[in-house]
Amino acid sequence: MSRIFSGIQPSGIPTLGNYLGAIRNWVALQQEPDCIWCVVDLHAITAFQDPSVLRQNTREMAAVLMACGIDPDRHILFLQSAVRAHAQLAWIFNCIARLGWLNRMTQFKDKAGKDRENASAGLYVYPNLMAADIMAYHATRVPVGDDQRQHLELANDIAQKFNHDYGIEFFKPIEPLILGPAPRVMSLRDGTKKMSKSDPSDQSRINLNDDADTIALKIRRAKTDPEPLPSEPAGLEGRPEARNLVGIYAALEGTDHAAVLREHGGKGFGPFKESLTDLIVDRLAPIAAETARRLADPGGLDSTLRNGAARAAAIADPIVTEVERVVGFLQS
Repeated sequence: MSRIFSGIQPSGIPTLGNYLGAIRNWVALQQEPDCIWCVVDLHAITAFQDPSVLRQNTREMAAVLMACGIDPDRHILFLQSAVRAHAQLAWIFNCIARLGWLNRMTQFKDKAGKDRENASAGLYVYPNLMAADIMAYHATRVPVGDDQRQHLELANDIAQKFNHDYGIEFFKPIEPLILGPAPRVMSLRDGTKKMSKSDPSDQSRINLNDDADTIALKIRRAKTDPEPLPSEPAGLEGRPEARNLVGIYAALEGTDHAAVLREHGGKGFGPFKESLTDLIVDRLAPIAAETARRLADPGGLDSTLRNGAARAAAIADPIVTEVERVVGFLQS
């Protein structure tokens, strides 16, 4: 059986972009029999986190995932730090991976920027922990975006080297699970930049817990241009803000740019923004309400996550124990 694994950092309430680009796909994948979803709080501390904020963000992320449709009864949802096998296997992988491989990781270069010498060692070896997250469960399929493909290639390099060094076929190749072109949701303030939780302006994004009035205000203030909407997709060329709003509408309706423009082409942005607001509110209001309900019961939320961690550990612990035996560790 081919197991699916994916994780998401608890870095605040997800945006509409996170939902359309990843979380919605996770929900659809639950038709598969064996899915493991992880809130990767170990990855989160590669940059300093205020402890109280991290705990809040972690609970919020778990609540949002369930509100979006992740089912912790049919599948497994848990916190990375609650299953020790992740850190144990990551250290072994730190000793398998080569510095030359890590030096080629473009995400580290992007995140560290010019201040590379002050970046944490954790950020540098982040891909080894990601490899451990997956292989601790013998997962072989991982839904990823283009920015994570290189990390999966590294994970496969680690697996192959482990197998070669110890003369054992233990880890299987990991396959990136590509679910078709994900909608690229851009900032509401600048159509050339990706919608991001880290943007200092909250007006740049739609958060999954925004209420109807907040959504309406953000869409009303969203940057546009003075021309009406075109009647065909070709007319969106050179108009990044128009393309972004049309793309959001299309993604939420499960259609394409052409269909949206057949209905709204030739109109000004005022009427279109009203329709877009109604659509976003219709899709996100149930998510916001369910998130609030889950967060109002922190005991129940924590219990669900503990149960998920126990089920995850039941899979990962024997696998990592076997890795430790192969490596040569004495075991009681």
